[in-house]
Amino acid sequence: QVQLVESGGGLVQAGGSLRLSCAASGRAFSNYHMGWFRQAPGKAREFVAAIKWSSSATYYADSAKGRFTISRDNAKNTGYLQMNSLKAEDTAVYYCAAARGYEVTLRGSYDYWGQGTQVTVSS
Repeated sequence: QVQLVESGGGLVQAGGSLRLSCAASGRAFSNYHMGWFRQAPGKAREFVAAIKWSSSATYYADSAKGRFTISRDNAKNTGYLQMNSLKAEDTAVYYCAAARGYEVTLRGSYDYWGQGTQVTVSS
């Protein structure tokens, strides 16, 4: 079992920045790829970004490219999502997740999920 707890969400004006954190406990976090997903009201949960267990590769949704940066610190069992130039359409609950599978852009590849943190961007 891997337990994941997100933090860092909040209310920010358009153009602002937030840094989300994902603290992991339980089984070795370093054995898992990590991803961030988000879900806006009335919409399906969608992929945002992912990073391989070794930080050897990162992946981004088109909506996140150039604005968001995913990273991880395996020594601290923590992952991060730096979000810059935020837009109103980024408003959602953001979830971190851990996966053993290789298809890290797919929701179905993830074995463990956090409870989510709300990000609200005012225009």
